[in-house]
Amino acid sequence: MPSYIFKKRGEIIMADNQKMWTDLGMDLEQHDILCEVLPGAIGDVFLTQKNRPAAMDYFDMVLADVHGLRPGELVEFKKNGGKVFGTFCAYVPDEVIFAAGGIATGLCAGSQFWVPGGEKYLPANTCPLIKAMLGARFEKTCPFYRLADMYVGETTCDGKKKAYEILATDIPLHVMDLPQMKRERDHLKWAEEIKDLIKIVEEVTGNKVTEEALAENIKKINLKRQALQRLYNLRASKNVPISGTDVLLVSQIAYYDDPERFASMVNKLCDELEERVENGVDVAKGAKRILVSGTPMAIPNWKLHNIIETSGGVVVCEETCTGTRYFENQVDETGKNLDEMVQNIADRYLGINCACFTPNTARADDVIRLAKASKADGVIDISLMFCQTYDIEGRSLEQRCKEEGIPFLGIETDYTDNDAQQLKTRIGAFIEILG
Repeated sequence: MPSYIFKKRGEIIMADNQKMWTDLGMDLEQHDILCEVLPGAIGDVFLTQKNRPAAMDYFDMVLADVHGLRPGELVEFKKNGGKVFGTFCAYVPDEVIFAAGGIATGLCAGSQFWVPGGEKYLPANTCPLIKAMLGARFEKTCPFYRLADMYVGETTCDGKKKAYEILATDIPLHVMDLPQMKRERDHLKWAEEIKDLIKIVEEVTGNKVTEEALAENIKKINLKRQALQRLYNLRASKNVPISGTDVLLVSQIAYYDDPERFASMVNKLCDELEERVENGVDVAKGAKRILVSGTPMAIPNWKLHNIIETSGGVVVCEETCTGTRYFENQVDETGKNLDEMVQNIADRYLGINCACFTPNTARADDVIRLAKASKADGVIDISLMFCQTYDIEGRSLEQRCKEEGIPFLGIETDYTDNDAQQLKTRIGAFIEILG
């Protein structure tokens, strides 16, 4: 089955990756079914938008051949003895994996297609993201899940912890024990977990994580974060130069693209957006500015952004793991030895405010700060169905927004389109109330 890549805007050419998928042991028949919907989804969600930045062509290309381009690079990397580490979360420090000569790649879990496969192993009342993780691996329909030599998990929720036990029966898997509080001793504990990860990746790759290599890769990943921060800053402009749906795609691709190439292409996009801002270009004139908060939105989950931006709104910021949590705050680059560098990495990653922490008032602080900085007219908080931590925390977040005079809408949803019309009605009504 061919996959699709963009030759130039609006034109699709075919690239046959069947041999690679066969060599990876994938179920080609089922994978064909998954791939068949991709061109339509790209057309409906992305190519129907007007006045898109020309620099989005690169990200369109990556998306359109999502199971061909980057997997092909990883196959070549592995042929030369390289090791690939699959990760599921923004808490796993890419700096360490790259410093050992490996490649870290995010493992996508954003499609309803994989959920039934996951339900063969997990209860139906499990978060769809977790079910999709298992479905993608065991149904053999995602090349990234087949390419990884090892998975690196983390203890961000009980559902993931138990799912990792099941995945570990099929592939080597290391779980990092993320502290659930942010005291000084928790920062020290997380540093020890990172040191354990260093030992693991050294063993798998056969390469030593040296001070020089770690310092170099701290800078490399920081540059990627800086590019994303630049992109998000431009969205705060009075005239919105790019849709939230396009930025969500960029953020999703950040998890698995080559870091240096990705940073370069994001900066190229930002150069164009700066010109647009200067020239007063507005892709959503008259639309209400929305900050989206809550659970992550992995490829190909563009459901809520698409509904918001076809209902009179424009997403100007995401307080999510496929948003600001992924790139805000840099790793301090002044560490003089391995221990200092590791502690700096630990401190940066524990600065991410996930709902798994208690207490977690800092996440509400982030939402308020980002809503004001992005000039948002309202906040829409998204919780994936059966994600208890974000669902529970949504109530206190709503109260904080109310105290700040920020309109708030809480939504619980999954990957299906069963509730799409209901959500369109609710979101449309919310945007109308914003005036």
